Amino acid sequence: MTDRTEQAPFWPAPTAPGAVDATVMVPGSKSVTNRALVLAAHSTEPGWVRRPLRSRDTVLMADALRAMGVQIDEVVNPAGGEAWRIIPAGMHGPATVDVGNAGTVMRFLPPVAALADGPVRFEGDARASERPLHGVIDALRELGARVDDEGRGALPLTVHGAGSLAGGAVEVDASASSQFISALLLSGPRFNKGLELRHTGRTLPSLPHIRMTVDMLRIAGAKVDAPQDGGTRDVWRVAPSALLGRDLTVDPDLSSAAPFLAAALVTGGRVTIPGWPRRTTQPGDRLRRLFTEMGGFCEVTDRGLTLTGSGRVHAITADLREVGELTPVVAAVAALADGESVLSGIAHLRLHETDRLSALAKEINGLGGDVTETEDGLRIRPTPLHGGVFHTYEDHRLATAAAVLGLAVDGVEVENVATTGKTLPDFPRLWTGMLAGADTRPFTGAARPWGDPETNETRG
Repeated sequence: MTDRTEQAPFWPAPTAPGAVDATVMVPGSKSVTNRALVLAAHSTEPGWVRRPLRSRDTVLMADALRAMGVQIDEVVNPAGGEAWRIIPAGMHGPATVDVGNAGTVMRFLPPVAALADGPVRFEGDARASERPLHGVIDALRELGARVDDEGRGALPLTVHGAGSLAGGAVEVDASASSQFISALLLSGPRFNKGLELRHTGRTLPSLPHIRMTVDMLRIAGAKVDAPQDGGTRDVWRVAPSALLGRDLTVDPDLSSAAPFLAAALVTGGRVTIPGWPRRTTQPGDRLRRLFTEMGGFCEVTDRGLTLTGSGRVHAITADLREVGELTPVVAAVAALADGESVLSGIAHLRLHETDRLSALAKEINGLGGDVTETEDGLRIRPTPLHGGVFHTYEDHRLATAAAVLGLAVDGVEVENVATTGKTLPDFPRLWTGMLAGADTRPFTGAARPWGDPETNETRG
């Protein structure tokens, strides 16, 4: 199979020559990496984040923390591992933070900036200014912070840090994004009175991400009372406390495994993802159930997760409220299924990197599909598809969904496949390597000597 270039304006998505049979090592979790960086910055002693994801979103997070005075040094292992050493310091302004279009950066860091000494300006991509931040901004004001956003409830904005924040009780409607809650929880231990946060909205999407935040806070030494432990519904309490520097190894990003596992399902082949954890709060673990319902067979062993396709793709009716980030790839697979699929509970995806529901309907229909938007999701009826341009709207998950469709549809041209660098650096090489049956591993850059992390040469 020819390895077609990803440098062209439109990337020709390779058609599968047959059933895939490959092992694909996906990089680390973006969600875990960025939460770990924030918690380490709040800690009272240095910490380590090992095997982090190095992507646009995580580099933006690291650079933002550096701009506020946190020291982050990097060491690379010749065997492919990488470690970041985080040395907390008194955070300060003035500073300017580029959030790109990263939800975790634009939402997690304003509470951090409120604890810094001096003003911190937040700017980002054009789409970032259209994404809601009102939940974080309003809550910070209630907790005692000064935030200038000219009434937009969105970027750009300036947080005038005073070195501390009173904290206490606050109500937040997080219907638009669970990140509003995670953002406040991550900095809650540093607030003078801690935090008592009550969600007031009708729905709360992406609960697994909030559970991830709570688990990681506890690993860092925070005392958290959460609904997941039988506490008061929709109320989280964080006691004021010092956080401890930890040595954390980041698990693979299970959501980033979605297109590769989908390839096994679509082609009737087999794909193994090494390092799949037996216990995890990552939303991507739901793929095991979803793809089993759609015709695959999943097995988790000490080696990792192996998904084997049956040669048929079944339609599915699924509420994806808690795992909305999986929707683009699931929708692509559903467009190749044997019947009508209904995906629901995902109205909040209209506020993600792009309006994902509208974009998926438009782009799949542009290839001859039959997708209609519902009030809170998509209805997908299978029809014969044809080639054409699949626009990605600078959304990494749209690009990987297009690649999945390209496995079965000749002539799919993916606009700006480089946008996958947000969470899946080097995606085109991993994808073509999988189709060639290779044991594919993500590129980690130039190797450096690896020994005692304390004595290795590092770069800040």
